[in-house]
Amino acid sequence: MAQLTSARPSSPRRKVRWWRGAVLLLAGVYFVVPLAAAGYFSIDDPKGYSFEAYTGLLSAPGFLDSLWLTLGLAVVTVLVLLLLLVPALIAVRLGSPRLRPVIDVLCTLPLVVPPVALTAGLIGVLRWGPDYLMDTPFFQTFVFIQDPDFPLVLVIAYVLMSLPLAYRALDAGLRAVDLRTLVEAARNCGASWPRAVFTVVLPNLRGALLNASFLTLALVLGEFTAASILGYQPFPVWIYSVGNSQAHMSVAVSILSLLITWLLLLLLATVGRERRHKTTTS
Repeated sequence: MAQLTSARPSSPRRKVRWWRGAVLLLAGVYFVVPLAAAGYFSIDDPKGYSFEAYTGLLSAPGFLDSLWLTLGLAVVTVLVLLLLLVPALIAVRLGSPRLRPVIDVLCTLPLVVPPVALTAGLIGVLRWGPDYLMDTPFFQTFVFIQDPDFPLVLVIAYVLMSLPLAYRALDAGLRAVDLRTLVEAARNCGASWPRAVFTVVLPNLRGALLNASFLTLALVLGEFTAASILGYQPFPVWIYSVGNSQAHMSVAVSILSLLITWLLLLLLATVGRERRHKTTTS
């Protein structure tokens, strides 16, 4: 009787573990098979195998320029988003909790706006501005944000697109901590407001900050619509343009882009784990 009683709880656990393994296997096949097929296509050659698509990347016109442009846009977009969202969300939670529904609606509104419609709106503003602001200092602002070397208008578009994702990540992190208690405790210990925020609040939001950065970085590295319509050539648009004439190189660059994205996300996650480990051990 005791054996029967002890054997019953183990059977559902085995079923759960088996299904977990099956789901992970299917997910792995779903991701690995297309990657393997793309990798085989990139090195396939009528004479055998050729790695020319990979060895010729660095000498390909526009490869490094578009890659650095995308990485720079991603870094600036992450910084702008965090500088906008973190102070606003902290101030609302500490000073005006009644504004939380308003902030929630404003930050999630871009979800219902397609990227094409958002880009069309930006184009309308960019065309309207120079015509009506020709004799004002704002004209140079319109020229500056459309600089082909570093188009800040793309940062504006990327910030709007990634705003709901970053907001959800930061909001979840703020819900997990008692922000008011943390700040009041720091203030009672003699810390100023900036010191309370930088030394007490932000370390407790490290996971949320990293998640918001992950999501924003992934969106910018793969965004195509806004950049293509606005006429700029970051990395995804360059991959598309290369694919029209060099299919093997286009696939090779796509695989490289995926690896760069994974490497950056892994680097951010590793930095976050190391800092968390140091904080725990100290």
